[in-house]
Amino acid sequence: MKRMLNLTVAVLLGVSAATAAAKPIVVGGKLDPEAQLLSQMIILTLRNAGLEVTDKASLGDTGVNRKAIMAGEIDAYAEYTGNAVYLFPAAKITPAQSKNPGTIYGLARQLDSKNGITWLKPANANNTWAVAVPQAFATQNKVSSYVDLANYLKKGGTFKIAGSPEFFNRDDAFKLFESTYGFTLTDAQKLVLAGATPPQTQQAAAAGTNGVNAAMAYATDGSIAALKLVILKDTKNAQPVYQPAPTVRTDTLKANPQIADLLNKTFATLNSQTLQSLNAKIALEGQSAQDVARAYLKSKNLIK
Repeated sequence: MKRMLNLTVAVLLGVSAATAAAKPIVVGGKLDPEAQLLSQMIILTLRNAGLEVTDKASLGDTGVNRKAIMAGEIDAYAEYTGNAVYLFPAAKITPAQSKNPGTIYGLARQLDSKNGITWLKPANANNTWAVAVPQAFATQNKVSSYVDLANYLKKGGTFKIAGSPEFFNRDDAFKLFESTYGFTLTDAQKLVLAGATPPQTQQAAAAGTNGVNAAMAYATDGSIAALKLVILKDTKNAQPVYQPAPTVRTDTLKANPQIADLLNKTFATLNSQTLQSLNAKIALEGQSAQDVARAYLKSKNLIK
């Protein structure tokens, strides 16, 4: 009887594991071009390996994707190591820890393991939050860094920046530039655009829309040079290191252990220059994130 019971339990466990492995893997994603690109790389890599994948790449911002993966509504999405400062505020990650690539990745991985989420290996790229201004503005007003910007603002210089609610509301984004460099913008100096992506805010700055002469940006944006913008220099290294990495629910990895090797191999091919070039194809040339991701993965012999 005991042997029969053990056999029954083993069969049930086997059925459970097989069911978990057979479930479609739901991949989420943020809305900006690079996030869309990375989501499609995850989706195409997994599909190429014969796994069934549900595409939810345009899910929403960091908070939306985070809630979804915590709730089990999605199984994976690309996150940035520096967001550990935002995701785990109770952990009190020090500024020094956040600026060391290996340290911040290790902390993100360690802290999220308790939530049933595994951080796979990050790409060798650093996509920090940034502020971009028109080259003409930078030259005319001698503003090339946040120190210069602080001095410009103290003298009463005209300044208005476009960005998303996340960019302005998070303590580790624009507020961090303000606190580090000793300036504070008024509400009238901010154009808050719900759901805005960096190319949209940068186009507003380039065109001077509604008096805007600065924009939310990421360090690897492909639209900056084309729009004749420059990123202000973060001479005090206010920003954490933001390396993109696949984050996957741990139970999904257990059911599909091949995922780790597949995605680690894909992300190992990426660096800042590569991402900037690929991002430009999406933001400037109008190519779809999926088409750009597919062409790149094929060029690296990562998919057929």
